[in-house]
Amino acid sequence: MIIDPSNVSSADFQAYLQGTVAPRPIAFASTVDKNGKVNLSPFSYFNVFSTNPPILVFSPSRRVRDNTTKHTLENVHEVKEVVINIVDFSLVEQMSLSSTEYDKGVNEFVKAGLTPEKSLKVSPPRVKESPAAFECIVKDIISLGEEGGAGNLIICEVIMAHISDSILDENGQISPYKLDAVSRMGGNWYCRANGEALFEIPKPIRNKGIGVDQIPSVIQNSVVLTGNNLGRLGNIEKIPSKDEVLEYGDRPEIVEMKIRFQNDQESLSFHLHEHAKILLEEGNVEDAWKVLLQFPTS
Repeated sequence: MIIDPSNVSSADFQAYLQGTVAPRPIAFASTVDKNGKVNLSPFSYFNVFSTNPPILVFSPSRRVRDNTTKHTLENVHEVKEVVINIVDFSLVEQMSLSSTEYDKGVNEFVKAGLTPEKSLKVSPPRVKESPAAFECIVKDIISLGEEGGAGNLIICEVIMAHISDSILDENGQISPYKLDAVSRMGGNWYCRANGEALFEIPKPIRNKGIGVDQIPSVIQNSVVLTGNNLGRLGNIEKIPSKDEVLEYGDRPEIVEMKIRFQNDQESLSFHLHEHAKILLEEGNVEDAWKVLLQFPTS
C-alpha cells in the first residue's frame, strides 16, 4: 500500500498514523483556566524531549471532524502551567472516561472518580492515583496548522517530579514491572507494558560492537537465525578465539551433535544454529558465538 496524504481524508490518514506509530505514551494532563476551573484529559501525542532542561512535549490536536480545540489547549494559553500524570494499568479505564468531551467547566477528576492532590509549585492538581506526576511550566505553544487534525505542541519544563515508592526496585530505580504502564495504539487499542511484553537489550554504548557486516557469511545467511539474532551477535566487541572455540567444542552437547551428524554437514550446521539461537535468546552471546564457530565459516 502506498498512500499520498493529500489523496485521503484527514480522518483516514490519522488512523494510519495512529495505527503504526505505536505504542505511544500517554500524557494525562491536568490544567486550570483563568478562573481556576480544573480540566483533566489524556493525550497520546507525547514524549520526553530533553533532560537538561527537563522538557516534556504533548500535543492537543484540533478535532478532525469540526476543527474545534480542546479545553486543555485553551487552558494553557490562559494559565501556563500543567501537571503531566503517568497512566498505569490500574487507572486506564478512568483515564479513558476522562477523555469524554464534557462541557467546559466540568471537572473530569470528579467524573472519572480520581483524587486531585495539591501540587507544590503549580496551580493544577496532580492525580493522586498516578504512579508518577510532573509539575510543569509551559515554555511555549507551537501551532502546527489551522485545519482539523493540526497539532499544537505544548512544550513543558518540569519543575517538580512526584514518583511513587511503589514503582521503585531494590536499587531505588524505576521498575518497568512495577510501573505497569499503558500506552495507546490505533483505534480503541491500548498496550500494557508488563509480563512477556517487557524484554532487555544491552545498549551498545560502553562497547563498540563488531557489526553484522563482520559476521561470517555462513552465519549471516543462516536459515535459523533472525535479524534480531544477528544484531545481538554483532553487538560483541571481539569474536571468541580459536582456543576458546576448541575448548567449548568438548562440551557433551556439542560432541553429541558432531557425532550424530558427522555424515550430514547441513544438519550439523542447522542444529548448531538452533542451539546458538536458544543461547542468544537467553542473553548468552559469547557462548552462542562459540557454538556457531564449531562449524567451518570459511
